Amino acid sequence: MKPVDEYFINQKEPYRSIMLYVRGIVLSTIPDISERYSYKIPFYNIGKKPLLYINILKGKDFVDVAFVQGVLLEKDFSILKNDNNRKQVRSIQLKTIEDLDHDNFVELLRAAASRLRESKKAWFI
Repeated sequence: MKPVDEYFINQKEPYRSIMLYVRGIVLSTIPDISERYSYKIPFYNIGKKPLLYINILKGKDFVDVAFVQGVLLEKDFSILKNDNNRKQVRSIQLKTIEDLDHDNFVELLRAAASRLRESKKAWFI
């Protein structure tokens, strides 16, 4: 079993279901995305550049779907939040599957992927 699969399987509910749902949307929306396990969490890359990662922050009660270049997208996608005063990363915080607006999330994924493909590097701050 791949480390990413183990990561998801070892999560408690409702986090496991939320993460698997998000994973399914990401993998089906962006055909050239690759999934890898890094820093003990799942990352989703286009080429060698990370687009987003999925995590549960310690002491929090939500799944954090974090976009690496989120600061560039937050004006167009108000769902993105700056949790923990991060300089570049912005995230969607999900307590339930119903918290995710599927169509808006797909639009965000496509915009983030397009922006990442055009950039020279993912981490710029």
